[in-house]
Amino acid sequence: MEKAQFVQLPILRSSYQDLTKSERRIADYIIENEKNIMEQTISDIAANTGSAEITVSRFCKKLGFSGLQSLKIALAGELFTPDESIYQDIHRTDSYEALAGKIFQNINDGLQDTLKLLDFKTIEKAVAVLCKARSVAVYGFGNSATVCRDIETRFMRFGMLIHAYEDSHMQVTSASLLTAADAIIAVSHTGATIELLQSVDIAKENNVPVIAITSYVHSPLAKRADFVLHGMGREVRYRSEAVASRLVHMAIVDLLYTGISLNDTEKYINHMKKMRQAIAKRRV
Repeated sequence: MEKAQFVQLPILRSSYQDLTKSERRIADYIIENEKNIMEQTISDIAANTGSAEITVSRFCKKLGFSGLQSLKIALAGELFTPDESIYQDIHRTDSYEALAGKIFQNINDGLQDTLKLLDFKTIEKAVAVLCKARSVAVYGFGNSATVCRDIETRFMRFGMLIHAYEDSHMQVTSASLLTAADAIIAVSHTGATIELLQSVDIAKENNVPVIAITSYVHSPLAKRADFVLHGMGREVRYRSEAVASRLVHMAIVDLLYTGISLNDTEKYINHMKKMRQAIAKRRV
């Protein structure tokens, strides 16, 4: 089983798939020696991983830190103690009570990880862009498309001109017609889907602001986006990481939704009243 599946620390998990072989060796070493890594220097880590000191330094900077010391400070707040909940896998012999406990705990752990990863200034800026956008296009495929449909359904309540596209041809058509007055929300677990990236590239040529919701902060999508909202779920053996991350991405959508509703509470309440009155007429 691939080592990446056991990466627990959010900072490392979010970037693991984008690391080189030598960088993964350093990441694996940190994970396996999380309790004593705080006492080690760049020279120690380089020697213990068969790496050059410059490789360790570049590894820290690739994760977004100025050096080893700032990385260690961030890691210190994430390390698990023995009595804290740990990664929980699912077994065929588990009762439904045990299944529920493990699944719900893993969802909770993913949300708590995301709290450590999110940049709330970026959330604030993304909300401001969405509030003033003439129209919003939402792009995603597969599991991410379910998040996109949720965005469309919920944000419509604000009276927004919003549409979710999960067809590649419709995405590029939409992207080619958008302008800087519009906005795009691109949702992708890996941030590496070619068709999605092509649509974003077309939109960027038209100066359309792009908000990315993704699991990997160093993904091609994250590098293209103006605003990166970064969250990642915990994986278990019988549920893929992508499916777990879908729930985390929906939680990020909830954060955007709430932010927009608070931006103009009176307008939001009026829209909700109109919507409920219309729906009430369709009930017995």
